[in-house]
Parts: sequence; C-alpha cells; structure tokens
Amino acid sequence: MGIEDDFLLEDEDDAKTIEFIKNYLPQELKNKFTDDDLYYILDVIVDYYTTSGCLDVEPDAEGYINIDQDEIVNYVVKEAANDGMGPYEADDVFFVVQGEMEYGNSLEQVD
Repeated sequence: MGIEDDFLLEDEDDAKTIEFIKNYLPQELKNKFTDDDLYYILDVIVDYYTTSGCLDVEPDAEGYINIDQDEIVNYVVKEAANDGMGPYEADDVFFVVQGEMEYGNSLEQVD
C-alpha cells in the first residue's frame, strides 16, 4: 500500500469519526459545530496525542491508558484561540473529545 492509499484511509477514517461525533453530540450542540470545526478539533486532538506523551505511558493491568479528557479540552481551546478558530466553549469541546474517545472504543469492541 502506498502513501496515497494511506492518506485515503486516513481521510475515510476521519470522515467516519466525524459522523460518529455528530451523532454522539447532545441535540443542543449538533448545530454549534460545523464539519470544518469538527475536523479542526479532531486534528488538534490527534496533535495532542502525538505531542503530549500520553500514549507513551505504560498501560494499567487491564491494558488501558488513563487519558485526562480535561487536559485535551484545555489544549483544544488554547490551540483554537492561537489559530483564530472558534471561539469554542470548553464544556462544548468536552463532548467532542468524549465522542472521539467513544469512537475509538467502539472500534476496539469490533476487533
């Protein structure tokens, strides 16, 4: 599989993640985020995972890594302000972060 195929798979996975998040959001937040907002937030969440070192820690006895959702939310809100996106409310972003994590958990249950 070439690099182009990898990018196509990433784009397809991102689209599935965004659809999951849109369905996960409470009704009052469904119109608060555009698809562009959600793609941006997803990119920032992935950036957090890759730069924070949170994925480099040893899993617990059950194989889980404890990831602080509040830290991710704060990171997203801060980065969005720096990038001229939003403004996003932390309480609203929390549901997007939760949705992204739930999507990841749903993939693990299928495997």
